[in-house]
Amino acid sequence: MSLLLLVVSALHILILILLFVATLDKSWWTLPGKESLNLWYDCTWINDNKTWACSNVSENGWLKAVQVLMVLSLILCCLSFILFMFQLYTMRRGGLFYATGLCQLSTSVAVFTGALIYAIHVKAILEDRASKGNFGYCFALAWVAFPLALASGVIYIHLRKRE
Repeated sequence: MSLLLLVVSALHILILILLFVATLDKSWWTLPGKESLNLWYDCTWINDNKTWACSNVSENGWLKAVQVLMVLSLILCCLSFILFMFQLYTMRRGGLFYATGLCQLSTSVAVFTGALIYAIHVKAILEDRASKGNFGYCFALAWVAFPLALASGVIYIHLRKRE
């Protein structure tokens, strides 16, 4: 049982790390010449002084929806981990982790919806830049976090507390 708890906790921490990097790092869309766009800033590499020059992204409604959903997924994932620890130490033996599982499934839905909106509406979000670039690694990390969070939620729902 302790090995299972360790694996579930490690999976949850991995999902948290993936979501933090996907939400906060600067590579949802990459353009030629070391230019990248994330959910928050449009950054360009300046070779002269070897620094990043960043400006705010557009005020597009679809981008705001993706921002909200990714932040919501982070909050839900953190909440479900705290809830899991709380339930682990306070729940009676034989109890199921339904609340943690539902919270983690909600995390999965939020990540899925945010990444899907970004994928479908990338041309509207990026306007004229969409044809020049590709999806970045943060976008890929969001898609990796989705099935992991889904699997984690299902595991929590079926997990029963023992001794």
